[in-house]
Amino acid sequence: MQDGTVTSPRGYRAAGIHCGLKVSQPDLALVVSDLPATAAGTFTTNKMRSAPVILSESRLASGRAQAVLVNSGNSNACTGAQGDADARAMTAAAAAALGMPEDMVVVASTGVIGRPLPVERITAGIPSLVAALGSDGMAAAHAIMTTDAFPKTAAVQVDLGDGVVTIGGIAKGAGMIHPNMATMIAIMTTDAPVEAAPLRAALRNAVGRSFNCISVDGDTSTSDSVFLLANGAAGVAPIAEGGPRYGAFLAGLTDVAGRLARLIVKDGEGTTRVVEVAVRGAASDADARRAAGAVMTSPLVKTAFHGGELNWGRISAALGRSGAEVAPDRVAIAIGDVWVVRRGVGIPAAYPEAEAGVRAPEVRVTIDLGLGEGAFTGWTCDLSETYVKINSGYLS
Repeated sequence: MQDGTVTSPRGYRAAGIHCGLKVSQPDLALVVSDLPATAAGTFTTNKMRSAPVILSESRLASGRAQAVLVNSGNSNACTGAQGDADARAMTAAAAAALGMPEDMVVVASTGVIGRPLPVERITAGIPSLVAALGSDGMAAAHAIMTTDAFPKTAAVQVDLGDGVVTIGGIAKGAGMIHPNMATMIAIMTTDAPVEAAPLRAALRNAVGRSFNCISVDGDTSTSDSVFLLANGAAGVAPIAEGGPRYGAFLAGLTDVAGRLARLIVKDGEGTTRVVEVAVRGAASDADARRAAGAVMTSPLVKTAFHGGELNWGRISAALGRSGAEVAPDRVAIAIGDVWVVRRGVGIPAAYPEAEAGVRAPEVRVTIDLGLGEGAFTGWTCDLSETYVKINSGYLS
C-alpha cells in the first residue's frame, strides 16, 4: 500500500471543515479512534512553545488518547494565559461532542504566531466537524494545511506473521521547516496493538530518521507536533519492544514518516528542487549530522541549487564551518554518481556531466569526509525568490 491516510488503519475516522479562521479554505480537522488508543507524541524544541504543544505533551504522559483536533490559520503561540485556556476550550468542546473524557483529546494549532485565537469559531464548528466524521481522511489532510500547495498523506501495510497491521498518516508543512521537529503537524495512526513504552520508542526512532532529517529554511516553529495513535483494532498479538515483529512495525512506521517528511520538503515554499544530502565517512554519526546540517541550511548552497549551478565550493565552505571534524585533503563530493571533488580538490573533467545532475528536479549530493564510519542522510530544497515573496507578506 502506497496511497492512504490516517483512516487507512481499522477503527479510525476523520473530518475537515471550514470554521472561519481562514477566509474560505478548510481550517479545522479531527482524527478519532473508535477505541481508546495507546498514544505517543514528539514536540518542538523551540522554547517559545505554543499552548497546544504544552497541553498535548502533558496529556500524552499518560500514554493514552483517542482524538486529535487541529486548527490551521492561527498557531495559538505567544498568547499567554488566554492561549492556554483556549487550547483547553477546544479539547473540552471536542470531548463533549464525541462523548469521551477531555483528557483523551490532544490538540495542535498552526498558522500565524502571536495573534489571539478566535476560539469561539472553533467551538461553534466542532458539532459540524464531528457530524462529518467518516472513512475518508483527505478532508482532514486539507484542513491542516497553511501555505502548503498540496495535502501530504501516506500509508503502509505490515505483515507481522500472525496478521497484517496498517500504519497511515497525514502531515502539513512548507515553511519554517528545520530538524529537531520541523514546523509541521503530523498525525499517524495504526491498528497495531502496542503499549506506551515501545510506542514512544518507536516514534522517537522513526522521527529521528524522518522529520528530524529535513530542512527547508533553517527555522524551527513554536507549534511542531507529531502524534501517533495505536488502537489494536487489527486483532493481532501485542507488539513488544525488540524482536522481528517490533522491527517490522518500526520499519513500516519509519517508511510512513519518511514519505511524509520528504513530501514536506518537496512542498517547501518556493521549492523547485529537492536535494538529498548524504554524508558518510564522518568521525561519528553526530559529526555526519553536523556536516549535513551546515550544507542543508546554507543560503549560498541553496541558492546555487536554485540556479542549477555546480558551485561545489559553497558545499566545501559549509563543511568547514559545520563544527564537524574535517580534513580538507580527505573530502570528496559527488553530484549523483559523478564525483566532482577528490581529496578536497575539484575534478574539472567531471563538471559537464555533473551539471546536468544539479539542474534536475531531484538532486543527490554525497559527501565523503574520509575519517570514519559516521553517516547521515537528510533532505532539503533550493531557496528561491518565491520563498521571500511568501514570507515577506505572510500576515496579509
